[in-house]
Amino acid sequence: MENNTTVFQDVARLVNLTAMPLNSVEEQVITILLTTLICGVGIAGNVMVVLVVLRTKHMVTPTNCYLVSLAVADLIVLLAAGLPNISDVVAFWIYGYTGCLCITYLQYLGINVSSCSITAFTIERYIAICHSIKAQFLCTVSRAKRIIAGIWIFTSLYCTMWFFLADTKETVYTNGVVVTCAYRVSRSFYMPIYFLDFTLFYVVPLTVASVLYGLIARILFMSPLPSHLSDRAGGGSVHQGHSHSTNKPNKGAIAARKQITKMLAVVVILFALLWMPYRTLVVVNSFINPPYHDTWFLLFCRMCIYTNSAINPIVYNLMSQKFRVAFKKLCRCSRHGREAEYNVAIYYSVMKSSSHGSNEPVTEQEELSAQKSSRFNVTEDDASALSA
Repeated sequence: MENNTTVFQDVARLVNLTAMPLNSVEEQVITILLTTLICGVGIAGNVMVVLVVLRTKHMVTPTNCYLVSLAVADLIVLLAAGLPNISDVVAFWIYGYTGCLCITYLQYLGINVSSCSITAFTIERYIAICHSIKAQFLCTVSRAKRIIAGIWIFTSLYCTMWFFLADTKETVYTNGVVVTCAYRVSRSFYMPIYFLDFTLFYVVPLTVASVLYGLIARILFMSPLPSHLSDRAGGGSVHQGHSHSTNKPNKGAIAARKQITKMLAVVVILFALLWMPYRTLVVVNSFINPPYHDTWFLLFCRMCIYTNSAINPIVYNLMSQKFRVAFKKLCRCSRHGREAEYNVAIYYSVMKSSSHGSNEPVTEQEELSAQKSSRFNVTEDDASALSA
């Protein structure tokens, strides 16, 4: 039976083919190390975000629901884009035609849901800060869940076009055949689709975020707190004429509002900066021929995308005491089992009791040291009593 190498060489002589391009050893090593590190940290961090919100009752707030949606979307990006890149840099495409369609679909699904989730929690923060009375009815956990479901349904349907646009491509070289996952249509047909994605899931979210965070900053950092916000911050009803609380709860609530707003603003800024290299590259390549495909710059763009999906849990840990304590508690529970629940300090962020599920903190955080579960049984009613 004739050797495959000889067959390829004979075909190459007929059609003047070139040798198979191979990635350098340096590129392979750096890609594998960076991708493994970033994806490993990102997958662990985003899983922890989902677990601490789902397993901790007082963490289930409208804002955190959107952060869970963002964490799940980032997990999809890391699993569908990051991990396949490790094998692709060494052995080209090994997942076949079905893998090409599904992985491409999941990549765009995760990317677009991330963008929509960021837009959703930006609007939620704007309503909660600038229209706090309406927020009691609009910013609820049930409404947040419905919005998140709508985001996933819309994005899932929108991304189905990639099942028809993606395809595997075989290229014959003198020393073998290379299979790649590419696009079915030509570059000229694909560019309008890309610009639609670019507008809907990058330009629009950043424009909305810039405007709304500007309005939020004017309320929180540049103007005195409105009276209705002061009443809520002090623990009183927005319908009451006076509040019996002191200025300390007011300052604590205002500080909490500022801190969560800063944290979410950092998430948006990182999204803008880390996606900018890739978005800029595609825009530039739309107007130049041949396109710019420097290997190391492409690697840099990919690492920025993976970093964007991995860095959010780190931001939460650094900027949110609630998440930091919840992460530590989750790690302790995983090491010591359920007994750890009775031996560690439990922190509660006291929330205003409202039938509409408002998530605005009304007092400073209280630290309750629980040595025995029978001695301390803190419920939501107890938390409401503390805020009275």
